[in-house]
Amino acid sequence: MADFHEVVIVGGGIGGSALAAVLARAGRDVLLLEQTEVFEDRVRGEWIAPWGVVETQRLGLFDTLKTAGGHHIGRHITYDETRTPEEAEARTLPLGMFAADVPGPLAIGNPHHSQTLFDAATAAGAKTLRGALVTAVSPGAEPSVTFLHGEVEHTVRCRLIVGADGRSSKVRETAGITLHQDKPHHWFAGMLVEGAGGWDQDLQAIGTEDDFAFLAFPQGGDKVRLYGSYALDQKGRFGGPEGQRRFLEAFRLNCCPAGETIAAGTPAGPMLSYFNNDSWTDTQAAPGVVLVGDAAGWNDPIVGLGLSITYRDVRTVRDVLLSGDDWSPAAFGAYGEERAERMRRLRFAAGITSVIDAEFGPEAKARRRSYFERTDADPSLGAHGFAVMAGPEALPAEIFTPQHRARVLEGA
Repeated sequence: MADFHEVVIVGGGIGGSALAAVLARAGRDVLLLEQTEVFEDRVRGEWIAPWGVVETQRLGLFDTLKTAGGHHIGRHITYDETRTPEEAEARTLPLGMFAADVPGPLAIGNPHHSQTLFDAATAAGAKTLRGALVTAVSPGAEPSVTFLHGEVEHTVRCRLIVGADGRSSKVRETAGITLHQDKPHHWFAGMLVEGAGGWDQDLQAIGTEDDFAFLAFPQGGDKVRLYGSYALDQKGRFGGPEGQRRFLEAFRLNCCPAGETIAAGTPAGPMLSYFNNDSWTDTQAAPGVVLVGDAAGWNDPIVGLGLSITYRDVRTVRDVLLSGDDWSPAAFGAYGEERAERMRRLRFAAGITSVIDAEFGPEAKARRRSYFERTDADPSLGAHGFAVMAGPEALPAEIFTPQHRARVLEGA
């Protein structure tokens, strides 16, 4: 094995493999290291917002994802206990309005998505290794990565280490980049269901009823990716041997009759629950290191933007690496500034979404009803949703202020 590569990417998931593929296509010498032998369903990262789809197009990866089974979603409905299904469906939102030549969000299963990109990186000429356990990362002027592969230890020098190794990033920690996190707002459970042929595969939906808020994103065929929000004091609500069945039963909702189709479906993967919160870093680069994706901080999954954020990161880092020979932290300064403001705006959008969609009880119910009525008269109150779909940069700065939040939530 060569002991030098221009770029060593730690983490062969979606961000790492996407970057390896586009750099290798451009003739860069890339080593991609992935610890797992098989990508597993981690119950996240299966929906790309329209602005994220634009990033896949700019990277030249859109056709790869479509060929692999990427499924466009054309319509959105927000259901709620404060209005009838007919009232909700009369406000169906077309999802092709947010980006030119993008008919809507793109859904593709995470394990298959990751493998597709890993294979694309290999085909493009990147050196790719599965089962590579990184044991040491040495940033600085002469960066290197040490890893075990087949019980043999290797140390590889490089010009740059890319940390694409997720939320518990070893690269981030070794580089001394601090991760900030806010307080969790609620629990978020997720699962893939199959046998839901009665669910319209062109339709994504969210809704809130009693003490449960749901999100449903069709994956094509008869599969739907489900998420559910519930209060922090209900930690064990969907735990135990019957947890998956209780989760599906939670979709029998008066506000969304099609939820019966979900409840009658069959689990097609694990069900996992985790806290919903935001995380961010003040910088994404250090000498010999740059971070992409969750390694650089993530947005509250209630707005589903993990993949869109990652593809923007990959495209921006690619542009720096192909634009010249300066790969110093200063060269990534514009990336860091744009990402910091992007994540700030998306934290803002997720914060409003969490209050509206994932708080429960009479006060929250009345707040949602008021929000729906006022938004019908003044669509600007729903601008945070436009930021989710079209991108945070698509709106003026005054939308992302405490004053706007107070106007949307009536001071909540």
